[in-house]
Amino acid sequence: MRRSSTFARQVLLVRVGRRDGDTVVGADLVVPDHRYADRQRRRYGRNRFDRAEVDAVMPVSPALPPTAPVDDTPSMSIPLLPGERTAARRMKFALVNACTLSSLMLGMLAIFLAMQGEVRIAALCLIACVAFDGLDGALARKLGVASPFGAQMDSLADMCSFGLAAPVVVYASLAGSVPPGAAAVACALVAACAAIRLARFNVSPKDGRFFCGVPTTMAAAVLALTVAIGLPVPGLVMVAGVALLAFTMVSSFPYAKLARLVKLPPWLWLAPVVGALIDIRLTFALVVVGYLVSGPLLWLHQRRTA
Repeated sequence: MRRSSTFARQVLLVRVGRRDGDTVVGADLVVPDHRYADRQRRRYGRNRFDRAEVDAVMPVSPALPPTAPVDDTPSMSIPLLPGERTAARRMKFALVNACTLSSLMLGMLAIFLAMQGEVRIAALCLIACVAFDGLDGALARKLGVASPFGAQMDSLADMCSFGLAAPVVVYASLAGSVPPGAAAVACALVAACAAIRLARFNVSPKDGRFFCGVPTTMAAAVLALTVAIGLPVPGLVMVAGVALLAFTMVSSFPYAKLARLVKLPPWLWLAPVVGALIDIRLTFALVVVGYLVSGPLLWLHQRRTA
């Protein structure tokens, strides 16, 4: 009864205020008695009650999407040629990259010639690619213009010349002698393993003594020479050899670099030279097999001595 009488008294005050003509702000709203505010706080919790009052008076603004932080850092261009940028060094830098582009163009030419059936000439173009690939690296070190840009450009050119052109030439040379599916699988393995090999080489620490797996350039040289000299082996044996060579590129076996091979005793070079004068095909096959076998043998030797 006490609560109802209080509410009725508030209603009468509002009605009387309107009748008298007084301007009452918020007269249509019924203001609750402060005596019952504490009762609501005790019932629902003080924090919940206060939060409800704050939410009621806060203005509602339209939803705005979150704004990304603005990066005020100025963009900096990385020079392609680090160091002093003189005209002489730029000419040397251009010469080195011209050798890399020459290897790339010769690889494209090898593909076009293989598509026309000129597999021997295409194989010779691949051998020229190998020569230009070795020349650009030697010139970059000798002229002092080695750069990360040149290393990445050389890797891309190697993928085109040795990862794509070489298997295309081999596939064209195997046409008609083996099933097309077997030749396609073997050549696709060469392309895939070459890509893995080049990517791993770019991010792996360099060893001055050995290669980790057969280099892509050497594998392409073996395939090109095999086609150029017309190695007399059955087609299926050739397919198996191509697949084996592809897997050696991504293997972890250590293979000696050319600089270490050159330092071998002269009498070890006598046998291959004499064999090449007698039968170059048989000598080439023996040298390739010997080099491929040297990787697992060196790996076993390192594990025993470790």
